[in-house]
Parts: sequence; structure tokens; C-alpha cells
Amino acid sequence: MPHEIDRFTLHTLGSWDMKEAWDRPFTSHPKKAPGTGELVILGVDGVKPFYVVGVLSADGKKLAHKVDLNLDSGVLSHEIGVTLKYNVVMDHPLLLDISRPFKGGALIHYETGGHARIGVMPRYGDADSVKWFDVATHCTFHLINSFEDGDERNFEPVEEIGGAIEVDCTDGKVPEDFPEGVYIRIGPNPRFGGPKSAVSIFGRTNHIWVEGEGMLHALYFKKNATGDWTLAYNNRQVVSETVKSEKERNKLAFIPAVDGDALGILAAYFFNLLRFGSVNKDLNNTNVFEHSGKLFTITENHMPHEIDRFTLHTLGSWDMKEAWDRPFTSHPKKAPGTGELVILGVDGVKPFYVVGVLSADGKKLAHKVDLNLDSGVLSHEIGVTLKYNVIMDHPLLLDISRPFKGGALIHYETGGHTRIGVMPRYGDADSVKWFDVATHCTFHLINSFEDGDEVVVRGCRAFNSVIPGPDLGEDKLEWFSRGFKPLKSIEDNVDGSTEDGFLFCRVCEWRLNMVTGEVKEKNLTGIDFSMDMPAINGNFTGLKHKYGYTQVVDSMASSSCGLPKYGSLGKLYFEEGCSEQSMGEGQNEQFIKVEYHRSAVSNFYTGMFFVPKQGGPEEDDGWIVSFVHNEETHVSQVHILDAKNFEGEPIAKITMPQRVPYGFHGTFVPTPIGHQLNIV
Repeated sequence: MPHEIDRFTLHTLGSWDMKEAWDRPFTSHPKKAPGTGELVILGVDGVKPFYVVGVLSADGKKLAHKVDLNLDSGVLSHEIGVTLKYNVVMDHPLLLDISRPFKGGALIHYETGGHARIGVMPRYGDADSVKWFDVATHCTFHLINSFEDGDERNFEPVEEIGGAIEVDCTDGKVPEDFPEGVYIRIGPNPRFGGPKSAVSIFGRTNHIWVEGEGMLHALYFKKNATGDWTLAYNNRQVVSETVKSEKERNKLAFIPAVDGDALGILAAYFFNLLRFGSVNKDLNNTNVFEHSGKLFTITENHMPHEIDRFTLHTLGSWDMKEAWDRPFTSHPKKAPGTGELVILGVDGVKPFYVVGVLSADGKKLAHKVDLNLDSGVLSHEIGVTLKYNVIMDHPLLLDISRPFKGGALIHYETGGHTRIGVMPRYGDADSVKWFDVATHCTFHLINSFEDGDEVVVRGCRAFNSVIPGPDLGEDKLEWFSRGFKPLKSIEDNVDGSTEDGFLFCRVCEWRLNMVTGEVKEKNLTGIDFSMDMPAINGNFTGLKHKYGYTQVVDSMASSSCGLPKYGSLGKLYFEEGCSEQSMGEGQNEQFIKVEYHRSAVSNFYTGMFFVPKQGGPEEDDGWIVSFVHNEETHVSQVHILDAKNFEGEPIAKITMPQRVPYGFHGTFVPTPIGHQLNIV
């Protein structure tokens, strides 16, 4: 057994006493499990049980797990490996056999040409859970490392295909009453490979995972006079001025300026501004929206860019004639009834938070107001109702002064003050009615609406922020891997301070009473699945609604690669209850009904959007469209689901001519295609 040593005197303090829970020596190379700090050990012997695996608690006080692997012979194994989820067992023909000396042989013997294999088992698995892999005969005393290598190839960028290409519906058929138009999804497509770092005398700066120049992926639905469908796919990079400057140089020119050493960020700001007139590259990679008959791409760090919906060419930046002097949210909202576009713009210097209202024809900024916030808040969403704008003020802070003090530019304050503001559409800063709520970070709202004296807000709530990531010096992969893990109990992660699952998103509802100031705050979904990237029937934006749709996080796949991956879709029934779970102390949570659409285990979804059926009498009359990538076949498709038969098979699967990388948000724009689309 191991002996404890005084690290200062080097005196031997005694043998490790496990109170008979462990009855044998163990490997000289035990391994700490990433995320939990548990110690994974193995013990071998020349008599049965030959090979035993154990898991010691992080505090060293308890043997949390012990299992005999039921090997047929004693194996002198010097190492055990660990990954996030698994133990790795080396079974090679270096045999330890107490019977051999009785037969005139050696106690320890290597069998040249003997059977060798590697076993992989869940951390708390039994002997039957081990998956064995036969390998070449060998003897490996020392492992360098072991890890799970989830297939991350679909995060890699792709090339432009050069024009619209006709594609086929390979399974099922497009419904006759599906609208003619274009389904467009956007996402990062780094021109010079994946995220980069810059190292200088000022320190290190890094791209964060959401960066990368935007690329559009479009599927066109064109119907001829006889009602037959022609389908075509195209992709194209969004060409902003900053992207254009790098394109001319044919190399990466902008220094990463969001994450990294404080002095390095300040230096990046200075040199980017000096060289290009902009502190950050204009990415335009997050969302696509339509207003006043025009199509735009957007990210919070720049003004929207207008896009030609048929060629996907970038037509230029939206010019508001100096009426609006900052970028605005990636999720502007059309006001119900008027068609006005409600926007917000945040900054790291005053004014921190500005709300605007654009006219329905897009020609005039009808209203603009500084909300006089005390700090910069990185808010990704704004909500609307018939009369009000809904403001999310959470402690994801954007503060240009922090790098001067050695801190990060963007920082989430666990336990910081959180509130929701409700203001009249054309209100001023004093008109905002603020409601204190539990500390959280909600990137995406599902919808908001008025219900009597209450304003109801529904969103996908987490208790930490997926942007920018961990604090300086922390291991990014390890942090994201822990964050994406599933919750173990209903009480987990109530304040964002838990070890695991702090990025887990649950659908939450806030009922804000405009008369009494009362707040009713509750989770609508449980801990089975994390949900984000929501959509609704857009005709119900700002109005009371029955249904919502989300992308469902595959927690284990996301934890494995440290990036969000969505393995299924969810349909939310807001007016139908489903189950109740205890919160302890006599408190219960009542959850709504949720249906799930799942396909192949290796399928992952992005850019899910609801396409309403023209003239459909019910809110869920329509279809869900989504890009789907299969990580086994490496084939990308668009799936069309009947929203009323959500759990059923897709009614159409359309195969793309090349891989479509994972991305962010999508939209569907009903539009006559006619002869305006040139198919190559």
C-alpha cells in the first residue's frame, strides 16, 4: 500500500489505511479523474481476483467504487488511464502467475506473441461494461495520456461552392403546401482555420469559440407551374470590410482581442485600431433576419450587413445615417401589430445600454434611449410585447476598464445582481420598471407577452455564461467539459457555483406583475435535457402562445468536446402540465409537457426554425426545418418535420452536396423564386 510522507521532513508517516475496503497494493500510476478529482486505481495479483479497479473519493476518505474485472490470468499492469467518462485498462501478456514456480517457471513472464488488448469502461462500470479492443502484441508500462476524441470535424470550415447547386430530396417529399422561399442558416467559418492565439511581449490573446467569419448556407425551395419542387443549395462567406482586408492580404491580420492577458488585450486593441481602424474583426456570423423586405446578417460587434437572398452576396453595411452609432443585438424583435424593429446596443463604455425602435420600412430610427445602466451588460436578446420592451440585465459584464486593472474584458459575476426591465415601446430610462430575479444568464428568450396585469417572459436560463469561458489561467476544455455535464439532481446548480452542469439550460418563466411589482419565477422543464436556441411561430412574437421549440443539448457529446452539440429537438407545450419533481422541504416543481424528436445517435442539429403554414388555423400548423449532420457518414442534410407530428419521422430529408459545418441561427424567408435564382 502507499505510504504517506511528510513533504517537509520526508519522514514516513505510515501506510495508507483504507479500513479493509481495499485489500491489495495498487498501481504506481493512479490517475485523478478530470472534473471530479477522484483517484482511479487498479490492483493486480497472481491469484484471483487477478485485476481489480477502484475509485477513491476526492477527499481520500472513501472507496467509492470497486470492481473485479474477472480476467482469466494475472497481468502485471503498471498503468491505468482515465478520460472524462472512462477508465482505460491495459491487458498485455506480461503475466503474474503464482502457480508457475511450482511448475519450474518464473513468477513473472512475458509471452512473446501473446494476446494484448485495451479495455474501456465507464468510471463506475462493472466487468460486463468493459469494451475490449484487440491490439498488436506489446508491453506498455507507461501511458502518456488518454482522452475522448469526439468527432469535431464538423466544426471545421469549408470552401464556397461557387453558386447554387440543385439537390434532391433523398427521403420523403417536400409538402405541397410548404411555402416557396429560402431557408438560410449562418455560422462561423474561419478563413484561416480554427481559433488562433497571438503571443507577444504584452502577453497572450485568444479567439473565443464563437469567433470566425460568418458563412451563409441556403436551401432554396422553388415550385414550378405544375407544383413540382426544384431544390438548390448555396453557401457564401459574408464579406465585411475587415474580412475584405484580410482577403486581400491572404493571411490572418487582426490580433485576437477578446480573451487573454489583460495587457495583451489592450495591445491588440491599440494595434488593430492603428492598422485597420477597428479594434475587432467584423464577424457577422450569429443570426440572419429580415426587415422591410431586406435580409441581414448580424453579430453584436458590428452593424448588420445586407445580403442578396438569391446570390448570398454581401451588399454592404446597414447605414442609419448617424442616427445609430453602435452595433446591436443579434436578436432584434418585430413589434406585434406595427412591424417596427426593436433593437438594443451594448458597449463597454458609456452609454452602456441603448434601446432603439426602427420604423417598419427601415428608413427611420423612430426612437432611441439610453437606459442609464451603471455598467456594460453583454445582453444577447431583447423581448417585445404588444406595448412593452423587455430588458435582460444579468451579470455578464462588458467593461473596457477591466483590462487596465488586469482583468478580463468580458466577465460573468457568479452571484451578481440580475433583473428584468419592462418599459413602454417609446419609454425613457425612468419609465423602466425593474424586477429583481434570481442570478442567471439567459442568452435566448423564447417569447414575452402580456397576460392581464403580468408581463410573461420565457427563456432558456443557465446559472453561468457560455461566453467567454473560464477565468484567465483556467483550462478551457476542462471548464467547458464540466459546464456541459448533465445535472444529477433537481437541487443542483441553483446558483452557478456547482462543480458540474453550470451551463445547463432549463426553460424558465418569469411572471412580472406591473401593478404590484411581484415576481413569480419557475422552471418549466426538469433536468433530463438541457435546451437552448429556441424558436416559435413568428406570427406569435410578443403575443400569448401555446408552443415553443428548442434544440436539445447532447450533454455527454458536448462535455466530451467542450463545445455545444445538439442531439435532438424539443417541442414545448406551455399550457399542458406533465410531471412534478420534489425540491425538498415540501416544495415541488410542476413541469410542462415536452415532446422530443430524435433521429440517429450520430445526428446533430443546427439552425432550427419554425415555418408557419399559410392560412393554418392553429399555432403549430407548420413545419420545423433544421440542418442535420451525421458524424458517422459525414453527410449533411436538411430535415423537415411536421410540427403537429413532432416525434414522427421527418417528412423530407434533403442531402447537401457537401458538408455543412455546425453553426448558429437560421431563418426562413417566404419569397417567389422565379428566374432570380441561377442554378449552376
